[in-house]
Amino acid sequence: MNTHLKPLILHAHATGPNPIKVAIALESLKLPYNVKHWDFSDNPNTGVKGSKFLQINENGRVPALEDPNTGVVSWESGACMNYIRRVYDVENTIGPPGGSAQDLVDFEKWEYFLLTTLGPMTGQVNWFTHYHPTKNADALKRYQEQTYRCYDVLEGQLAKSGGTSILPSRVTAVDYHFEPWVRQYAFAGLSLDKYPLIHKWLGLMDAREEVQEAYLKIRGAEKQE
Repeated sequence: MNTHLKPLILHAHATGPNPIKVAIALESLKLPYNVKHWDFSDNPNTGVKGSKFLQINENGRVPALEDPNTGVVSWESGACMNYIRRVYDVENTIGPPGGSAQDLVDFEKWEYFLLTTLGPMTGQVNWFTHYHPTKNADALKRYQEQTYRCYDVLEGQLAKSGGTSILPSRVTAVDYHFEPWVRQYAFAGLSLDKYPLIHKWLGLMDAREEVQEAYLKIRGAEKQE
């Protein structure tokens, strides 16, 4: 634990996958942090669309990350994750496992695949399954198919490590990006029956200390507020 550091502030909501990935990275690097929960309303004091939170993130979304040690405020989960790595992962324990240009690109392409494709497609499945005010079977089918297409791609990549990590060498921040989104497969009404390596990988991730601690801290903070 970096006891000389002031705790970072992670702005979150307990049900959202994106703050979880940031918490996992913070836990992995043993960084002190506190979780501040927000709801999805426009309440000026408690909502992500309220005036108080919009001063932190004008896009009105979590996560956001405040670092009192540097004065830096970041939002968007990819930006938060990369900030943490640049500033605090001095031994490169969760970054690209090699130093070549290809290693860096491999890390970034899987990171961006989650941020631009698998995450948004899963989010749309969740929306049309649980939250859209009227049923839209065509839209739901499209996003289910697109999410399964992403699972196909991920399953193929995991074959390179036997299902132990997304990048073959070791677990990295890329795995942290994917874990909260893939974990939502049952909530989204999807199945992993055709994806044994994803199922294996998800179980291995669930058993990791930094993952368990991140979920406990995010959910525990909600209970305390």
